[in-house]
Amino acid sequence: MEAEATEIIRILREAGHIAYFAGGCVRDRLLGKAPVDFDIATDATPERVQEIFPRTVPVGAQFGVVLVVSRGEEYQVATFRADGAYIDGRHPEGVVYTTAEGDASRRDFTINGLFYDPIVQQVLDYVGGEADLQLRLLRAIGEPRKRFEEDRLRILRGVRFGATLAFDIEPATWEAIREYAPRIHDVSAERIREELVKIFLSPRRVAGFDLLDASGLLDELLPEITAMKGCDQPPEFHPEGDVYVHTRIMLDMLPEEVSLPLVFGVLFHDIGKVPTRQVDPTGRIRFNGHETVSARMTDAIMRRLKFSNDEIEATIEIVQHHMTFKDVQNMRVARLKRFMARPTFIDELELHRVDCQSSHGMLDNYHFLLAKEQEFANEPLIPEPLINGRDLIALGWTPGPVFKQVLEAVETLQLEGQLTSREEALAWVRDHQSKDLPK
Repeated sequence: MEAEATEIIRILREAGHIAYFAGGCVRDRLLGKAPVDFDIATDATPERVQEIFPRTVPVGAQFGVVLVVSRGEEYQVATFRADGAYIDGRHPEGVVYTTAEGDASRRDFTINGLFYDPIVQQVLDYVGGEADLQLRLLRAIGEPRKRFEEDRLRILRGVRFGATLAFDIEPATWEAIREYAPRIHDVSAERIREELVKIFLSPRRVAGFDLLDASGLLDELLPEITAMKGCDQPPEFHPEGDVYVHTRIMLDMLPEEVSLPLVFGVLFHDIGKVPTRQVDPTGRIRFNGHETVSARMTDAIMRRLKFSNDEIEATIEIVQHHMTFKDVQNMRVARLKRFMARPTFIDELELHRVDCQSSHGMLDNYHFLLAKEQEFANEPLIPEPLINGRDLIALGWTPGPVFKQVLEAVETLQLEGQLTSREEALAWVRDHQSKDLPK
């Protein structure tokens, strides 16, 4: 990608324009990280960019942004601009074209206000971003409150950059983040969700969790999480402390790379403990049915943040079943195989591991399931069915709800090794037609 982006800059230069890499790709290069994408800033107007390149998409031409398509990849090319007034805390009324220095001054943080000339291999720094990179310091460009007044999402982006880059946040910038945290609701749910996902999928998710909490953003965006503070648990099972502490430790125990349903499953798996907490007559703290309440609350939170239906359903499945693991050693083989065959099982098993390790430390069910994975590894957990509905019809059965009961009964016997062929399954059905199975 870098070679193609450099070629776009070369073409703009040959056409008489200034052009540089801009923003995050420059920051990442200077930090020794491979950039995810390459954005280009230029003094060429959107109309001029469209004249120069044969394949373009004017995605934000009114704000000076055009996508240039090269070798099947899209590269954002933005005209140096100064933003007009922000009337809604999200979008400028309009833009005026300016210089590279003027463009840098309207960006969010100094480390994102750098340009790089790949032709002469030179960094252009108008905002002190290089020094802040050396200091590993996140600093708003200019007056922090003005930057956050312009775009409230920068409040959350500041927390994300501070956490994921392991940077300190400059005191004035931090105070402005804390002051403006209640105004994050001016930002769309979709933009908030994207930032939260980046924070919690990062290997530094715990640092993000702590910064969200300390800034007040966690209470604004996920009050169900902060409500867990002070919700104590039975010390014999949870010596680590309250539900909030337990959840934070679990986040810290996850591997660096996690799926979205797993990490949000960890975040939400115990939120139902707050409304279900009771103390029984013996004085023991109980959270009866908290997994079901947690699943219902998970659904509400993720819909509030506009997650996809697939993401919501997978996370709910993980949350709903996290207490089922205590029963796995007592399950019949058929039920155990069905449990392990579900698409979310791998993530659920990982949640179970960190759930145990962060509390009582008992991993017997976890190791039992690892052993069962090895035992069942030579064949599919759910094999092809021995018979189907057509076979029942051929035997004289009338289609109806009973088909599901019969086929499930046959599958159970198949999973437990009691039926191994189609002939055996048909013989079993014939034998039970006049007995305990309704026709």
